[in-house]
Amino acid sequence: MLKAKNLFIAALFFTPQFFFAQYTDVINSNRPGETMSAFAVGKSVIQAEIGIYGIKEKHDLLNYDANGFGTDLTFRYGAFLEKLEFVLDLQYQMENFDTPYTNYKKNNFRQTVLGAKYLIYDPFKNYEKTKNIYSYKANHSFDWHQLIPAISVFAGANFVGKNNPYSFSPESSISPKVALITQNQFGGGKWVFVTNIIADYISTDYPSYGYVLTLTHGFNDKWSGFVENQGYKSDFYSDAIVRGGAAYLLSPNLQVDASVSTNFKGTPSILYGGVGVSWRYDTKYKETQMEFKKQSRKDKKKDPKDPEGVKSKNEKETDYQEQERKRKSKYE
Repeated sequence: MLKAKNLFIAALFFTPQFFFAQYTDVINSNRPGETMSAFAVGKSVIQAEIGIYGIKEKHDLLNYDANGFGTDLTFRYGAFLEKLEFVLDLQYQMENFDTPYTNYKKNNFRQTVLGAKYLIYDPFKNYEKTKNIYSYKANHSFDWHQLIPAISVFAGANFVGKNNPYSFSPESSISPKVALITQNQFGGGKWVFVTNIIADYISTDYPSYGYVLTLTHGFNDKWSGFVENQGYKSDFYSDAIVRGGAAYLLSPNLQVDASVSTNFKGTPSILYGGVGVSWRYDTKYKETQMEFKKQSRKDKKKDPKDPEGVKSKNEKETDYQEQERKRKSKYE
């Protein structure tokens, strides 16, 4: 079993250390960044990640200012398979717009996505770095296996209601969303790099294509920090955003976080700041750990009264003593 510190770092940065499960001893949250991790929460595990944020926006060409706030909720549930996770992602935003001529309000669901994520490749499954007892240099050299990423795919659908001011169309619609997710672990789990390549609103007149890159670092067994770059492009809207923040572990199933985001253009310029919390319910989770042991020739000799080899050494000794007692009493 790994130390608690290593377990936290591994879980918080989305890279489980167990070859047999996605589940980790402490919460595995996607917050406060925007990337989706490659690993699932674990079979029968329920997880909620919720946050509130404020937004300030200014457009130099259209000459407007916008201020508001919003809330986002991600509901994750592991079901059927250890590698499979179902995701509900909601974001609701309210803003006040001021122009030289008028002011108005805008509020609605900015995002409603329902889908599923599946881990298709885990480079650390059944992998263990061999140790060289004769070479300190070999044991502390760079592990090139770290360059091989874990790979997951996400497929889901966007649900947009009628007359939604955040939509490119006044009509309601349902459109596909897919993502390719990769994840690398460096430095024994202290650094994790996650990449999301996303195709959104694919079947509409304004499909969007984007990426999110997140680098996370664990400072100790409680604190972590991250930096992130997000970009997306469509005929409706394009932008590039940088983001940074930190997370703090309150308990194995509870995490709080804070982050700030901005861009580098004036059409519009945006500034976000938010806080959030992630909570996990894992009471129903049952992990299955397989144990492999090498048997000696002596151990392979099966006891006819214990063909499965489940008796302990003490139990076998007791059986032997009982047999000896019966044998001696037979001749007394």
